Amino acid sequence: MEYEHSEEISMLRQTIREFVDKEVRPIARAIDEEERVPFETMRKAGELGLLGIPFPEQYGGLDMGITGYCVLMEELNRVCASHTTIIGAHAQLAAMSIYLGGNEAQKDSYLKALNEGRMFGAWALTEPGAGSDAAHIKTTAERQGDEWVINGQKMWITNGSFADLIIVHAVTDKNLGPRGISAFIVSKDAPGFKVGKVEDKMGLRASHTASLYFEDCRIPAENLLGPLNGGFPLAMRTLDIGRCGLGGSSLGAAKEAFELSRKYMVERQQFGRPIADFQAIHFKLADMAVRIYTMEQIVYDCARRVDAGKPATIESSIVKLYSTEMASQVIDEAIQIYGGMGFSREVPLERMYRDARVTRIFEGTNEIQKHVIASELLKQIGHKIKLY
Repeated sequence: MEYEHSEEISMLRQTIREFVDKEVRPIARAIDEEERVPFETMRKAGELGLLGIPFPEQYGGLDMGITGYCVLMEELNRVCASHTTIIGAHAQLAAMSIYLGGNEAQKDSYLKALNEGRMFGAWALTEPGAGSDAAHIKTTAERQGDEWVINGQKMWITNGSFADLIIVHAVTDKNLGPRGISAFIVSKDAPGFKVGKVEDKMGLRASHTASLYFEDCRIPAENLLGPLNGGFPLAMRTLDIGRCGLGGSSLGAAKEAFELSRKYMVERQQFGRPIADFQAIHFKLADMAVRIYTMEQIVYDCARRVDAGKPATIESSIVKLYSTEMASQVIDEAIQIYGGMGFSREVPLERMYRDARVTRIFEGTNEIQKHVIASELLKQIGHKIKLY
């Protein structure tokens, strides 16, 4: 089963698959065990143009849309979820924020360098007291002459420990609630910026997640990203697109687990014959295939909507909710098929199981996705849920 894409997208998939097999697969287990960020493959991905897939060529991109980006996420996540997480924060959150909200000077200064892998990016919204309730962040930014002064703390920031620039969301008018949040481009060299603890995580161990501190952190006035007090809508728009990519990565993990299972069930002998002969295994394989087929249809339908410039808030939340749930189920079934071997580090399913768990939490918990879907559906008939 494989979605029928254009010839251009199919060629891109082949390029990505060759890159993954040559550069990523040989190191996937080692970087997880060493908890080492794979800078070498990130730079090579940039040289091949893979970090800039959805962006126009004038900014160093390949201009192949979110559809192309989802293919990247799918192929990478067959092998290494840490790679997809690093690239997701870098390209789909940081670079996308600059592309959607930045002026031409900001795009010229940062976007091409990000797309070519000469700079690494991070995206900072979550705080100790504001995760799902992102509209109530406490970090502030105050205009002082030709500078903005930022004070506060961010946590669970992917790439935060090494990024060259961070997109930081801060309150610029506390009287306006979520309509008083702005976005800023903060350099790692900005005075008053400090990286805190790098988290010791269950999964995605080659993707570093850090706390960030801003103590009278000063940045130039021109580093305001988008309009003043326009940060929250920009963040939500960025997440809508990012959730589509997360669906693509979940699809890739599910496909890999499926293929590993299909091969193993033919090889594994019990009671004098392959376990593929047993009905219990048949049902598991069929259920996995149904989930994967459904995931693939909704991921690429959503991607095409985004590429066509159509609203996709409901669709992207459905993709995120369904795909992350189903990928975890498929991986779990694969481990069951493998039996004891599935619990061993000799088989990549153990790492995939750990890595997949957080996908139901980040980029908006799955409970929040249900709220978003319901809210948008009720809004269509004139009922607005008030949380703020």
